[in-house]
Amino acid sequence: MTIAGKHALVTGGGSGIGLAIARALAEAGAEVTITGRRAGVLEAVSGAGLHPIVMDVTQEAQVIAGVAQAVAARGPVQICIANAGIAEGRALHKTDADFWRQIMATNLDGAFYTLRECLTGMRHTDWGRVIAMSSIAGLKGLKGAAAYTASKHGMIGLIRGLSEDYLGTGLTFNAICPGYVDTEIVHRNATAISQRAGVSEEAARTLMVEANRHKRLIAPEEVAQAALWLCGPGSSSINGQTIELAGGQV
Repeated sequence: MTIAGKHALVTGGGSGIGLAIARALAEAGAEVTITGRRAGVLEAVSGAGLHPIVMDVTQEAQVIAGVAQAVAARGPVQICIANAGIAEGRALHKTDADFWRQIMATNLDGAFYTLRECLTGMRHTDWGRVIAMSSIAGLKGLKGAAAYTASKHGMIGLIRGLSEDYLGTGLTFNAICPGYVDTEIVHRNATAISQRAGVSEEAARTLMVEANRHKRLIAPEEVAQAALWLCGPGSSSINGQTIELAGGQV
């Protein structure tokens, strides 16, 4: 099985991990719909197999309309990458309902809407790959980020439940769980940690680097290669799994 000609959809596909995955899929021959909230960001990277659609994953109606638009243009989505997310930490006693809902609406609700709409067409095909971008926080507790940890655990639960639902079909469901990846999110978090902890941004960045077992940030392209592997030949027995990219044992 080759992914050449297959329709892939990547949420949060205009930058960071999502863009790296979208480009890897396009280079392998897929037609890739990239979605995000900022039209300018998407347009700047479009072309060469990347097709932009503005879509906020926290808004159910936008996801329904966006996926329908993509399907009308390029056929059923057969590779669904639920990547859009936010990573913010806050102590639970300082977490209000608005912050909790913001994390859940983006990371978990967004994945739910995206997977549901893509499966509408995918489940009538004989082959499909669904990948949720979770985190090592989906496998263990992340200090100072209870809401984020809960959202990423929830994504893994969603994937595991769907993998059971579709056993024996040509569809597989897996989660990728990276450590700290060298993206704009890490740079923003360095600023936030610096302000909360009263340390320099460089010291805050070092804390994240040291949290990865191999003591370096992970390149987005490394995550993209893991996604490509899950979509490639011989991947049909990898189902309901969490693929950890953390430089060592989590």
